[in-house]
Amino acid sequence: MKTNFSLLFYLKKPKNHQNGVVPIYLRITVNGKRAETSTGRECEPTLWNSTAGRFKGTKEEIKSFNAYLDNLQAQVYEAHGQLTEAGGMITAESLKNKLLGKSEKSRMLISLFKDHNKKVSALVGDEYAAGTLERYETSLRHTRSFIEWQYKVSDIDIKQIDHDFITNYEFYLRSERKCANNSAIKYIKNFGKIIRICLASGWLDKDPFVNYKAKVKRVDRIFLNREELQAIADKAFPTERLNQIRDIFLFCCFTGLAYADVKKLKPAEIVKGLDGEMWIYTKRKKTDTPSRIPLLPSALSLLKRYAEHPLCCNTDRALPVSTNQKMNAYLKEIADVCGINKILTFHIARHTFATTVTLSNGVPIESVSKMLGHTNIKTTQHYAKILDLKVGQDMALLRQKFVID
Repeated sequence: MKTNFSLLFYLKKPKNHQNGVVPIYLRITVNGKRAETSTGRECEPTLWNSTAGRFKGTKEEIKSFNAYLDNLQAQVYEAHGQLTEAGGMITAESLKNKLLGKSEKSRMLISLFKDHNKKVSALVGDEYAAGTLERYETSLRHTRSFIEWQYKVSDIDIKQIDHDFITNYEFYLRSERKCANNSAIKYIKNFGKIIRICLASGWLDKDPFVNYKAKVKRVDRIFLNREELQAIADKAFPTERLNQIRDIFLFCCFTGLAYADVKKLKPAEIVKGLDGEMWIYTKRKKTDTPSRIPLLPSALSLLKRYAEHPLCCNTDRALPVSTNQKMNAYLKEIADVCGINKILTFHIARHTFATTVTLSNGVPIESVSKMLGHTNIKTTQHYAKILDLKVGQDMALLRQKFVID
């Protein structure tokens, strides 16, 4: 990386100094950051040329002192050359340590990233989901590839990470890796966790993200409208497998459960609520937040249909849920059979519950957020923004009330 490098010899007067000799210090400045060390020499202030940073005069003793300072300066330049040739981290502190013969411990980015992912891997199933580890592993691969692409090295000292590094990394993700905007921002965000660890540990003095602004583009979530939902519910499929996938998908449309949550749902989590009706009392696997969902009659009917299913009885599960890959493959077939021109995935059930089933029918957004197990109501508000139908219904009521002749 480019460095601006300068040296200065100056007199550093001790506190409460009155008269007499003053220690001579060497100040090294790299990219605006300083490091200082004593030269081991002293000088009378009247004999010091502050502009030249040397002793005044031509006597042999003066020449000897100045030659010593010249030699120190040459050593710093030599240290700078050695660090540059070795591809080492060039900072004011590293140059000073090189001059003094001290070794500065390097903390390398990829090594720290690997260590972080190793800890995440050990906590998969407890603190983290398997998908979280996969996301960090992908981010690690992108980070390693970027360093090789940009700096032609396999790893880099964390102190070399600055604003320029981050902006170039984003450019690499967009240009070389062909990542879309939100994907690029997601990988930068994952990388940012490693930087936060370094800052919290005191290994970095300045946050390289301080002037970095990333804007996530809002993506309209796909959901099924009432007619499409009814079409899937009414369709009789030729195989038991398709009917079973359809039923589990519909159950999630009526409850808002994500795939991971319906897969782990147990009969014991179906309980009678304070209102005397049946509820789901569970925790979201993704966030471990409580999710309390009153069961609609359609959802209850689907639960009863599979109460005696062998897989449910043998595994203590409420529904016979297949793998997410199989579910999504069959859902595409279901969409084709029902004439639905949308790429149907299992997670669309959750979006459908939030929009078509609840918000469109006047359920307050606070209640919807609670049922979905969102930790922040802003997440739920994304659904409300796309409900043009609901806006139209609200304005229709206003037209009846607000009339000026």
